[in-house]
Amino acid sequence: MEGIDLKQLAAMVRVIAEEKNLPEEIVMGAVESAIAAAWRRDNGDRDWDVRAILNQNTGAAKVFVRFEVVEEVENGAYQKTLDDAKKVKKDAKIGEFVEEEHEVVSLGRVAAQTAKQVVIQKLREAEREAVANEFENQIGEVITGTVQRVEPRVVRVEIGGASATAIMPKSEQIEGERLSPGMRIRVELKEIERTERGPQLILSRATPEFVKYLFEQEVPEIEGGSVEIKGIAREAGKRTKLAVASTVPGIDPVGTFVGGHGTRVQAVMNEIGDAEKIDIVQWDKDTKNYIANALSPAEITSIELDEEGKKAVVKLAEDQQKIAIGRGGQNVRLAGQLTGYVIDIETEGGGKVSVQSDEKPVKTSAAAEDALLDTIEKADPVE
Repeated sequence: MEGIDLKQLAAMVRVIAEEKNLPEEIVMGAVESAIAAAWRRDNGDRDWDVRAILNQNTGAAKVFVRFEVVEEVENGAYQKTLDDAKKVKKDAKIGEFVEEEHEVVSLGRVAAQTAKQVVIQKLREAEREAVANEFENQIGEVITGTVQRVEPRVVRVEIGGASATAIMPKSEQIEGERLSPGMRIRVELKEIERTERGPQLILSRATPEFVKYLFEQEVPEIEGGSVEIKGIAREAGKRTKLAVASTVPGIDPVGTFVGGHGTRVQAVMNEIGDAEKIDIVQWDKDTKNYIANALSPAEITSIELDEEGKKAVVKLAEDQQKIAIGRGGQNVRLAGQLTGYVIDIETEGGGKVSVQSDEKPVKTSAAAEDALLDTIEKADPVE
């Protein structure tokens, strides 16, 4: 790249704004930041506080270097003595700030490269901010997107008619699910994470709310108000427990959600994968009955409750113990999440198993997740 043609750059502001669908002042701000960074590289100290103003009509540019007026200079990059400050501004006073003005005559090849990098970075941040504002009101909603790229720890998905790219971290994917570029998928917009490099849209297919949404699409009686979902617990790719109830006498809520010949539950499984088992159980206002239903398909003999401590001791036959606990404690753990009780399993023979049924398994530590997202940001290709 040769030196920067400022007049041409000024003329391009409107074109860039239209192409990027950004306000002109945002693009101008990015260009002026680039000029300031490039000029500082050519002419000054990397610690200088520099701003630039570009005349969009003439292409003329000026930069202003800001200094604090102090009695004794500790850092010449951003401080001046009162005597030196008065050469810039006659009525300067201690504690004020003054700005040296410089005409930008030309910028060299290296500075031009710096300017290009700054413009790319600033425009990318502005685009992400605009996208974040567009989707701010859709957090928690399920939207449709197209898989753009599949990486070892993240899937990039185009959403909003390809106007935005969001990411789905490993911890938000359905375990064992295989996605490929070009696939149309439904995803929950889980959150908008603010990073140093701008906002990042985070998607998920692993939340309980995602399965809830899928059932809401398949069971019209939910919107009609005759049945409702009272609770849901999920370990994505493995198992989901759904507690349902009817508000109209005579309607079987479990059968309503399962559908004739299992069509409704199968439609949900077609979206999340057949590997994830779905248990639909009947909610009950009687806590003991609710816990017994939640531990389905295990057959329960009796339940002792500590309502204040939110604990339950469940007694059952020895041959029902493995069923109640499930593989890796999965069944009792999900039952605990569904009911809000810590459940201990005790056999009639006196054997007892305590499972932390109120805790969800941790897939990825917060620190690891943060490091991952940071890596993703840094891996963005620079054009």
